[in-house]
Amino acid sequence: MTIEAYLADMKEGFVSDPLVVQFRVIRERSTLVDGHIRARLELSDSSQLEFSEYMQHSSEGEIVVVTYSYHWATGDNELIKRWDNAPHYPDLPGFPDHIHDGATGEVTSGRPMSIASMLAEIGGRSL
Repeated sequence: MTIEAYLADMKEGFVSDPLVVQFRVIRERSTLVDGHIRARLELSDSSQLEFSEYMQHSSEGEIVVVTYSYHWATGDNELIKRWDNAPHYPDLPGFPDHIHDGATGEVTSGRPMSIASMLAEIGGRSL
């Protein structure tokens, strides 16, 4: 799969996902070896998910999300949760993946994510 095809599949998934009411791509770039997308999704419960993914081809030829940030907020832009892998919590298990909880302000360990796994988690679906 090419980076361009990965991004096209992602956007096609937004159109068919009942959780996504609408989406807007803010920035998108793809080359033969890597790509980046930043987009904002309005979800069916009026919350919004703004996200960024930087991806590369792995040595096995698969697309791998290298860095990500998924910022899930209420319609009033209050943080619900943010998942990211910025390397600023080195003492957490699962470093660098972590979750910011908007209700408590706590940061907890996370796991590697992609937009597909993120939407599944928000929607309570299993992949």
